[in-house]
Amino acid sequence: MNKVSTGAAEAVADIPDGASLAVGGFGLSGVPEVLVRALYAHGADGLKVVSNNCGVDGRGLGVLLAAGRIARVTGSYVGENKEFARQYLAGELEVELVPQGTLAERLRAGGAGIPAFYTPAGVGTQVERGGLPWRYTAEGTVELASPAKETREFAGRRHVLEHGITTDFALVRAWRGDRHGNLVFRKSAANFNPLAAMAGRVTVAEVEELVEPGELRPDEVHLPGIFVQRVVALTAEEAADKQLERLSISASPTRGTVRT
Repeated sequence: MNKVSTGAAEAVADIPDGASLAVGGFGLSGVPEVLVRALYAHGADGLKVVSNNCGVDGRGLGVLLAAGRIARVTGSYVGENKEFARQYLAGELEVELVPQGTLAERLRAGGAGIPAFYTPAGVGTQVERGGLPWRYTAEGTVELASPAKETREFAGRRHVLEHGITTDFALVRAWRGDRHGNLVFRKSAANFNPLAAMAGRVTVAEVEELVEPGELRPDEVHLPGIFVQRVVALTAEEAADKQLERLSISASPTRGTVRT
């Protein structure tokens, strides 16, 4: 039951070329940065990534992307990564864009053993009809497009069939975790992490604070250890290495004034 690895390098050492990965995080919040960099050092190539977004230039999954290690991305948001846009439009990267809530449910469904489900999200759009560009040619024409999806009516409203997602591996980050793999996430850093962890056949979790079994109360555990196969304890420096995508600072109001 002791799932703690000696380090990030050991935890990702068996991820092969062409593996599929579910990766937690939203922007730079809750990103398993240490595991991503260990995977970069490991050298795995041709990866198929499922994640809300693909990091930013130089951080998160952006590190693997810039090295040309990612072949396909299933995600919801791509707006913070210029290299992502360049590779996609140049025909170097296959991209499946999914409505954000649908992506979350596809990961959860896969982890729960649910093969497919119906949702109203995307009805009447290219999500339903097909034709979303998945891959371009170098000349800018569409080489591969999304297929049309099955629909069915429930209570007078049309719904689209979506399939659950499972992946070979999952990389996630948690605030606290024990040696059995039980995880606790902190505030917005939870985001896609529990869902990604559920979808992976082999899930690796980096934790900011490793505790002994029994120290986490059952009612505070967000993800039970049944979904986690490997745990990596971060150093204090690694746990503190958190960056903001965009820092916004507003001027303090003049003393004695009231904001409306």
